[in-house]
Amino acid sequence: MRRRDFIKAIVGSAAAWPLAVHAQQTGIKRIGVLIPPAAEDPLFQAREVAFFQGLQQLGWIDGRNARIDIRHWSTGEADELRRYAAELVALAPDVILAAGSTTLGPLLRVTRAIPIVFVVVPDPVGAGFIESLARPGGNATGFINYEYGISAKWLELLKEISPSVRRVAVIRDPDLPVGSGQYGAIQSVAPSIGVELKPVNMRDPAEIERGIAMIARSPNGGIVVTGSPFASKYRELIVKLAASHKLPAVYWERFFTTGGGLMSYGPDTVDQHRQAAGYVDRILKGEKPADLPVQAPNKYELVINLKTAKALGLSVPLSLQQRADELIE
Repeated sequence: MRRRDFIKAIVGSAAAWPLAVHAQQTGIKRIGVLIPPAAEDPLFQAREVAFFQGLQQLGWIDGRNARIDIRHWSTGEADELRRYAAELVALAPDVILAAGSTTLGPLLRVTRAIPIVFVVVPDPVGAGFIESLARPGGNATGFINYEYGISAKWLELLKEISPSVRRVAVIRDPDLPVGSGQYGAIQSVAPSIGVELKPVNMRDPAEIERGIAMIARSPNGGIVVTGSPFASKYRELIVKLAASHKLPAVYWERFFTTGGGLMSYGPDTVDQHRQAAGYVDRILKGEKPADLPVQAPNKYELVINLKTAKALGLSVPLSLQQRADELIE
């Protein structure tokens, strides 16, 4: 689907959204976007829709007062990301939206001048992308999707919903620094709740299948899926494997749970893309990324799929149900 046709289809006509009077601009502003392929995935599509809706509500209309140049990366391979990053920078946009650490890194290697608003980046300080959350200092600012400490909560929730769990496969991307950070946080609580961890790399589907099959060979197994682009890409496979092997699993994003997964605990990444439109708007009006603090989620959502719990033979504690933000029946 062509870029403009896709934007029109997911956002609707400009007249459908109230335009903020203060956002009316003279001249055309150019906005670059480097994100996963939204047209092929409902999760990425929902995020992209939220971003474009946010822009329209602030008065930025593609083809009227803004030109939006999108590059959808599909494989996440370094060469592909470097190519698309270079293409966007060569267009000299006024600001670029970057989704994820794997996207932000290549962009910052190409430009330290063009403003960048990032989303779904877990540790921009540790990765060297910015100086601090309060004062980013360079040409990038945006929104982190969680702190490493939340990873420990995933294991605790798994133990709470399935007390018999003793062995847990932690599915992670070994090529991302954030993968090690999340795994370290999970390791910190595993001994105290009597759980043995088995790291499972997810470089490709076959590796994921082998890792989950391994944990299913013995009783009392479970799964924790950490956050990464590959986890999102392969979420349908992971959810399917967890179901077929009768393994309870906790995920980092609600789209896993609405897609049949047992339970998720994490931020609203769709809303984060909507908020990113606000930062793009402020930058287009003259504010500097260095002066815009990086924002952390102010709320984490606990979503439980009761239908999946029943299929696994789990009785979800009432106390856990009462804490949930959403119960899927």
